[in-house]
Amino acid sequence: MKSPFRPDRLPDPAVLDNHRGLLRSIERRGLMRGGVSLGALTMLTGCDFNTPKSVENALLAISNLNDGVQAWLFDPTRLAPTYPRSMVLKPPKFNAYYDINKVKPVDGQAWRLELAGLIADRRPWTAQQISQLPLRDMVIRHVCVEGWDYIGEWSGVPLRTFLERIGADLRAKYVAFKTADDYPSSIDMATALHPQTLLATSYAGEPLADPFGFPLRLRMATKLGYKNPKWITAIEVTNTYPGGFWEKLGFGWFAGI
Repeated sequence: MKSPFRPDRLPDPAVLDNHRGLLRSIERRGLMRGGVSLGALTMLTGCDFNTPKSVENALLAISNLNDGVQAWLFDPTRLAPTYPRSMVLKPPKFNAYYDINKVKPVDGQAWRLELAGLIADRRPWTAQQISQLPLRDMVIRHVCVEGWDYIGEWSGVPLRTFLERIGADLRAKYVAFKTADDYPSSIDMATALHPQTLLATSYAGEPLADPFGFPLRLRMATKLGYKNPKWITAIEVTNTYPGGFWEKLGFGWFAGI
């Protein structure tokens, strides 16, 4: 069988710079290590990369394959490691695409959590109502796709508990989140039901501060940091793929650790 690799058909390797986000996502999740080259992509996909679009398509194909494999391997009962409270970083490290000083706080009094989709009781919730539900604490590692991490202590309502309370269809495929900062996200239902997936309301025993997602954010032990949206304003349960802000930039959707 003739090899698809054609060095004479490869464009300038600098074309990969246009897809740094997708490359970081692929490399961080282990499918390709030690840097991605156009030659490696050609060997994997059999494509000729004459345009930036062809490179993007190849990277997306690899990322989608990675997502599918991770979803297949995901064990909804397996717990991520936990740590002693003595290791908790205070305050938590602020990871965001925007400057921390430009974050607009949410009005806690006016805030409501809106519900949509495959949910029996779609009445909005207040922060006080959420605080009255059974809470759980967990000390877990936050892992950023950029390569840094920290140990944090999070408290909140298990997402499964909340979904059951509102009569969500737990057979649905996706749970999607809208946010006050317009960085929407979504996760698979298996992850939503994982015991270490929380609707977090506090950090290290204190209510969430404005820069860290007040009054409600998602916190998961099984996903990379960018899959944990802050300042949640709405939850939807759906069978239609919702995508997310970072996914539109080429980052992987499943993003498992």
